[in-house]
Amino acid sequence: MLHPLAAGSVFFPGLFLVSKGFLKRLLGWSEEEAVLLSTRLVSSLQAVMASSAGWIIASSCRDIMEDRHWLTESYILFATPYFAYDIFAMFLCYWYKLQVKGHQEAVPNGNSLRAALWGFMRREVLMVLHHVFMVAFCCPASLLWRRGKGDYFQGVLFLAELSTPSVCLGKVLIQYQKQNSVLHKVNGVFMLLSFFSCRVLLFPYLYLAYSRYASIPLYQVPLVAPWQCNLGAALLWPLQLYWFTLICRGALRQSKRYQNPAEPADRSSRKQPGGR
Repeated sequence: MLHPLAAGSVFFPGLFLVSKGFLKRLLGWSEEEAVLLSTRLVSSLQAVMASSAGWIIASSCRDIMEDRHWLTESYILFATPYFAYDIFAMFLCYWYKLQVKGHQEAVPNGNSLRAALWGFMRREVLMVLHHVFMVAFCCPASLLWRRGKGDYFQGVLFLAELSTPSVCLGKVLIQYQKQNSVLHKVNGVFMLLSFFSCRVLLFPYLYLAYSRYASIPLYQVPLVAPWQCNLGAALLWPLQLYWFTLICRGALRQSKRYQNPAEPADRSSRKQPGGR
């Protein structure tokens, strides 16, 4: 049972190091550029893997409560180390951004590690808390408290990662000053649609699916659902709504910038979900 956990603990940091080394040695990229792009490559790959696993699981479950799929618990164990790795990767990105001209922030005591860590925690506190919650609560809830039921719902939860590659690509395009490119515009539309459909509508759909399965009104689902499910939804759904509003605000600023090209271009990258 612990083999997927060990595999994930090696795979995600290992892929980051291999990608960073490839970009530095073979392509001649700087340490900062290699770290930033490698972090987003790993996040995008994890998202593709999670979404693929979710599609396989959800599409194979005819009975949304009783049907099982071996990939469910295996991928939960495999992906759990990713969230611990990603906190470290986000801090590395933050640290290197402090070194890049044009991204200096008011950090006490210069760029000392302690000051950078404090600045990172203030800037990315929601994302860090989200990742800690995923490891400390969602993992045991999915592995132990479900008691083998609801693999379909777990698969649908994996599909939330469908929006991550577009978020990462948007950050890469901003990093290389491609905000006015056609690719950035198309990616922005896809990011809005995928984030709204896969994250904002996710929890309402889960409750609706169970209400249809149990033939009960939607408003009664929270009364009969396990408390772990209600707690997870109560904490995670507001985060998705908050991050979606940030994406919408960024899209609105970007549309105004097309009408007023003289406005500075780097503000759109300040507050988006996943501060990598």
